[in-house]
Amino acid sequence: MDQKRHIAIFTTASLPWLTGTAVNPLFRAAYLYKAGIRNVTLVIPWLSLKDQKVVYPNNITFDSPAEQEKYIRQWLEDRVGFASGFSIKFYPGKFSRDKRSILAVGDISEIIPDKDVDIAVLEEPEHLTWFHHGKRWKTKFKLVIGIIHTNYLAYVKREKNGTLQAFLLKYLNNWVVGIYCHKVIRLSAATQDYPGSIVCNVHGVNPKFLEIGKKKREQQQNGEIAFTKGAYFIGKMIWSKGYKELLQLLNDHQKELSALELDLFGSGEDSDEVQEAAKKLEMTVRVHPACDHADGLFHDFKLFINPSTTDVVCTTTAEALAMGKIVVCSDHCSNEFFKQFPNCWTYNNHKEFVELTLKALTEEPGQPTDAQRHDLSWEAATERFLKAVDLDKPSERKLLSRTTSNYLSTSLYLHQTVEDASAFVHHVASGFEISRRIFGAIPHSLQPDEQLRKELGFANTSGT
Repeated sequence: MDQKRHIAIFTTASLPWLTGTAVNPLFRAAYLYKAGIRNVTLVIPWLSLKDQKVVYPNNITFDSPAEQEKYIRQWLEDRVGFASGFSIKFYPGKFSRDKRSILAVGDISEIIPDKDVDIAVLEEPEHLTWFHHGKRWKTKFKLVIGIIHTNYLAYVKREKNGTLQAFLLKYLNNWVVGIYCHKVIRLSAATQDYPGSIVCNVHGVNPKFLEIGKKKREQQQNGEIAFTKGAYFIGKMIWSKGYKELLQLLNDHQKELSALELDLFGSGEDSDEVQEAAKKLEMTVRVHPACDHADGLFHDFKLFINPSTTDVVCTTTAEALAMGKIVVCSDHCSNEFFKQFPNCWTYNNHKEFVELTLKALTEEPGQPTDAQRHDLSWEAATERFLKAVDLDKPSERKLLSRTTSNYLSTSLYLHQTVEDASAFVHHVASGFEISRRIFGAIPHSLQPDEQLRKELGFANTSGT
């Protein structure tokens, strides 16, 4: 009999949408499975054709889940260099245009059959459970781990009545994460805090970036000039992704930074405005369309400047460090993980930004050690994840029930009773179209429609 643990990873996006919650859970599944000592299933959203055309880039669409799975596996193999045997399953999803997110339709926990139920990892647990109506995650799975990717409060605050919305969303998030997750991992302290949560970066970088960095280190060790270009920034070209802060810094210190030549790479809603702002500067700032960060175009840049403070853990910063570059970034909690690396230089004010930037232009990056390179890898990220969730340790609740006083046992019982009642309230509220709509659910998303059922091969019944 197969005694392997089974980990089901549920996430909120899928390739070819190159967003963090599509890419990082995919790597997580591959590296958790790689050891060969556990079974892994990645559960991702399936979109009907009309939504695919809105979400997926370059007019890429799929006629069936099998076709999309083939695309995903090929993309992954091209990057990690090995074929992975974990399972991929699809749940019905719909794209919310106002939230710019994919939301689950129906009870997606049912995607995992009872015989495989063990551990569930919810990537963005608040997002996956806002409108969940079905079996309680903690009841179905022995252990439910939530990984917090996004600071939704920061995004909501930018909207109309943002302060009030953020206040309400904070308590909604605490509510659903508390009743549906046993453990919560926050990628950095830049996310919303949750009771009992831990902060741990359980993400790594695409192995291609480490290979680039290895070649650069070899060039340095051989006495060659490894970096022949200056400074750059790459990111989705919207003001909130660091462009506002960066162009303000450049505008305020044009004279001191006259020696700096900077290349910006990105595409997005604010591309035209960013280009116009760059043209007004009395210094050399070139603006280019988006490009894959692993492209040879970036290999020879020495300095990556990233003033963004809206990311939870910036993927491009990790990639730049993996490639052996100097990174100048804000001394912000989102960059805490990167401060351990000698090539990561953080600033607290404009004066320090200017000093570090000018210093980086005259110095060569340090040569990262093997241990430092390992810390950026998905192997290390997987080690951190397994340590954080501590799968082999008996649950705290079981230990307490045997060893604590009657008073503590009663407290635990009362806590469980309150939590059960709270979960029941959410279950009831999420079962009515009116209440779902009030909280922002997509209309008629309580159950998948006939089109989604047909595409996913679901039985034509009221359940999934």
